[in-house]
Amino acid sequence: MPEADLTVHEPPALADLAIPASRIEAPKALADLASGDLADRVAHGHGQAFRDVVRALLGRIAHVPDLVVRPRTEGEVIDILDWCADAGIAVIPFGGGTSVVGGVEPRGVDDYPGVVSLDLGGLNRVLEVDRVSRAARIQAGMLGPALEQGLRPHGLTLRHFPQSFEFSTLGGWLATRAGGHYATVYTHIDDMVESLRVVTPVGISQSRRLPGSGAGPSPDRMFLGSEGILGVITEAWLRVQERPRWRAGASVLFADYTAAVTATRTIAQAGLFPANCRLLDPVEAFLNAGTASAGGVLVLGFESADHPVDEAMSRALRICRDHGGTVPDGVRATDAEHEAGNAAAGAADTWRSSFLRMPYQRDALAAQSMIVETFETACTWDRFDELRAAVQAAATAAFATLRVTGVVSCRFTHVYPDGPAPYFGIYAAGTWGRTVEQWDEIKAAVSQALSDAGGTITHHHAVGRDHRPWYDRQRPEPFAVALRAAKAALDPAGILNPGVLLAPAAR
Repeated sequence: MPEADLTVHEPPALADLAIPASRIEAPKALADLASGDLADRVAHGHGQAFRDVVRALLGRIAHVPDLVVRPRTEGEVIDILDWCADAGIAVIPFGGGTSVVGGVEPRGVDDYPGVVSLDLGGLNRVLEVDRVSRAARIQAGMLGPALEQGLRPHGLTLRHFPQSFEFSTLGGWLATRAGGHYATVYTHIDDMVESLRVVTPVGISQSRRLPGSGAGPSPDRMFLGSEGILGVITEAWLRVQERPRWRAGASVLFADYTAAVTATRTIAQAGLFPANCRLLDPVEAFLNAGTASAGGVLVLGFESADHPVDEAMSRALRICRDHGGTVPDGVRATDAEHEAGNAAAGAADTWRSSFLRMPYQRDALAAQSMIVETFETACTWDRFDELRAAVQAAATAAFATLRVTGVVSCRFTHVYPDGPAPYFGIYAAGTWGRTVEQWDEIKAAVSQALSDAGGTITHHHAVGRDHRPWYDRQRPEPFAVALRAAKAALDPAGILNPGVLLAPAAR
């Protein structure tokens, strides 16, 4: 294998990028909302995946919007969509820009006369709080920290903390069916939605606020995960919760990984509903928790706003001990408010800190020719061993073909009674100038392995443009027919995020 090149490569200056001039101008009535600034256009032309970071370092910014448009009201969103529909201009809704699947990149839209990035950051308020029903009406452009700050005076929390929490928006979470930090119960933003308000090119969809309904297919489900191809989510009523008071956390070490998986499954099926139940395999435990353990580490946490959680933690630890687990650092319990996950102990503290630093570490390593990226899936428990082995084999074969040295790690981000959500990490020494292509080859190999093993192409990272080939194979064809029909009905001009979820219509 060639030696690793750990030289730190600096990005080019913004002025040195070869960015074409904007092809369009906003109408006079919208001109004060539009920006053709170079930095604005470049920042809205990519997400935050490894391949986005590396292409920026190399100055390979091939696709940028012609204008960035920032509405301040829902009425202005309507006006922008009317203008773009009449002119045939592609519109890519933009929240925090943290997509890791090409969801905000204007790729494959060259046959449109122009592309607008619709930045919803101006729709950023908590509009209403229903303390009795424990729900809040929130605009889609709110960033995670501002959203939580808006709920704090009411003693409430949305309790949705994705890794991109600081930089991503509510609208982005809804449009991509984002997963949060917590391992059970409310794992996806879907679970927290009471109703949605969506602006489409043919009108506004406003669902009724209800705790549940059997009145036909859910209108909200059509827009959740639609990734901006059917309409622009402007606000939502969300189920919120009391802020937790009691927490307990522990780290459990195992000598055997199979036993650790069995213990994790038993906890998931026991109705204990831990807030945190992350099983780190030995590679993940060593790299990101600083713990050497032959069978990995299970990070456990419980929390409640209503009662102490000692009993649930004790039961979970008995299950772990029954499967050979040990708890070297004991249990840490708190009865005061802390941020999500702070109650874990030992290796869990180290892993949590590493979890928050991971994106920054990845970006630094990318500048040194390292291939550092993740992919995630979900499968039923009976398929997990086969799926993990298939991913390991596919990645190892790709490393050999590319003549790079690399390792694969695995952790569970979420656990359900019927299966886990495995999250894999790739760490490899790449070749500067070729790491994007090398990653793409690894990604294609493991994506095919996931598909063949019966896993989903994505558990919480969305489809975007990068996952489209495997999503096309995963979804049932009758559903694809219905989705195309919904797209044609709601977006007859075909302007909304072309190429995401569906192949763009012929123009």
